Amino acid sequence: MQKRVLGATGLMVSEIGFGASPLGDEFRVTDPAEGVWAVHAAIDQGISFFDVSPYYGRTLAEERLGIALEGKRKQVILATKCGRYDTARFDFSPARLRASIDESLGRLRTDYVDLWQAHDVEFVDARQIVEEAIPTMREIQKQGKARFVGVTGLQLKVMTGIAERAPVDTFLSYCRYNLLFNDMDELLTGFARQRGMGLINASPLHMGVLTEHGAPAWHPAPKEVLETGPKIVAACEARGFKVGDVALRFSLDHPYAATTLVGMSTVKHVERNIAAIECHPPAELMEEIRAIAAPVMNRWWPSGLPQNWDY
Repeated sequence: MQKRVLGATGLMVSEIGFGASPLGDEFRVTDPAEGVWAVHAAIDQGISFFDVSPYYGRTLAEERLGIALEGKRKQVILATKCGRYDTARFDFSPARLRASIDESLGRLRTDYVDLWQAHDVEFVDARQIVEEAIPTMREIQKQGKARFVGVTGLQLKVMTGIAERAPVDTFLSYCRYNLLFNDMDELLTGFARQRGMGLINASPLHMGVLTEHGAPAWHPAPKEVLETGPKIVAACEARGFKVGDVALRFSLDHPYAATTLVGMSTVKHVERNIAAIECHPPAELMEEIRAIAAPVMNRWWPSGLPQNWDY
């Protein structure tokens, strides 16, 4: 497991990051004990970056991750978020953020997080993030409760716009760099690199589209994108590869993103993701996948307030 530096933060994070949203039963009901074993297995295998949010499982994921990290907190780089607390409940006010960090620290059973992120900033007026949220987060950073501050979202231009007016330490982008999307490099990567801001890439499996089971019923991608997933699965299987391994390996090869977040809740998930590091798909397969994906490449869907949309 390689470790890479997260921008100018100096944090050394594992190339594969443990996305803890499944611990909160976001996708299916999970076994809490198995989740603890998964966290321990990940640490044993060299995964050091763990990302969670009070939104995942409506605090359940933080609670379970906190239990799993007891006695192991110093072995990991721990990130959580603030501002999003339910599907349509966002609150980035200073008072709520001050309460939120203490609540998260309590659930995570720690007195600080390494990275604290404003969650899905496209859902609110960007001025509130610039004028209220980031200054409050920096205030809390000075108190020692968070070492670094970042923003996350699906929409990329709003994140760079925020960072131009209120600099942050990191960006977390999801579903914008994988086998079906590459516009993260057009809209975010260069900005982050030039300013020394860390870049975290998430959802290399495009939130389930690039899996044998296929996308969940709630997936917001256009129908044509959802129908392309099985075609890529078939192309991989015809050459003896698992689509998840190929998709994760593709994301891991990004030249600037320090870590790629993958959702995990079982030891089997951990083992499979670790195995993907050694996946080396032939050029012919990657060319075939590019051809399959070309008609729907970067096929976007709206998320958040219209004024924050990229397209």
